[in-house]
Amino acid sequence: MLAYKQLEDRFAGPLTLGRRPVAVTFRDSPPPGVPKFTGTVPSGCSFWRIAAEGRTFYTVPSDHFNCPVGGYTHNVPLPENRAAELEQTLGLMAGVGYIRMEDIPGVFRLPSTPAAVIYAPLADTPVDPDVVLFSGRPASLMLLEEAAMRAGVAAQLPMLGRPTCMAIPAALAQGVVASAGCIGNRTYTGLGDDEMYVAIPGRDLDRIAAEVETIVAANQKLAAYHRERRELLTS
Repeated sequence: MLAYKQLEDRFAGPLTLGRRPVAVTFRDSPPPGVPKFTGTVPSGCSFWRIAAEGRTFYTVPSDHFNCPVGGYTHNVPLPENRAAELEQTLGLMAGVGYIRMEDIPGVFRLPSTPAAVIYAPLADTPVDPDVVLFSGRPASLMLLEEAAMRAGVAAQLPMLGRPTCMAIPAALAQGVVASAGCIGNRTYTGLGDDEMYVAIPGRDLDRIAAEVETIVAANQKLAAYHRERRELLTS
């Protein structure tokens, strides 16, 4: 395993992140030594908030049943007695003009149902993560995106919108992706109006971290250059 404590520091310092990056890992069985989540939450992305606050735990499919849309993106089928909830939720979203039903096939999904999902702050992850979620202001995440571009691992996708949770399967399939977030995610996680997400496949973390220092230094020099040009060329 990589030294994830040092890796989180390599991101958090230069990027001035306000929240801790969250490591998400999918497994075919519960991981030894990791506590299972207890309690109930209204959404799958609620687990992101809990992990960003410092907790390490794993969930099983039934922990995700309250979130029909998150269950869809994570390939977690609802039990028979609740199966209608996905159609009801999508019907509500379509009825208020939030989505069109023809948009649904374009939503990224995990290819199979995970038996367990491990959530942890990046520094504390007990296993190599599949995806790491970064949240913060656009100016900070711009640097992260530019580091991913320099490393050659940025996905050739537009910024993702709703649902935010599809950023995880999208990153696994395509590479580093940015997500503007959605109203459900912002409500359940407390994401600020001035914040967004970048999702990075775990396999690319070290390569991107190696480029962050270069990108930050380059932006500082370019900021000085553009300020000077602004003064010279503005009348």
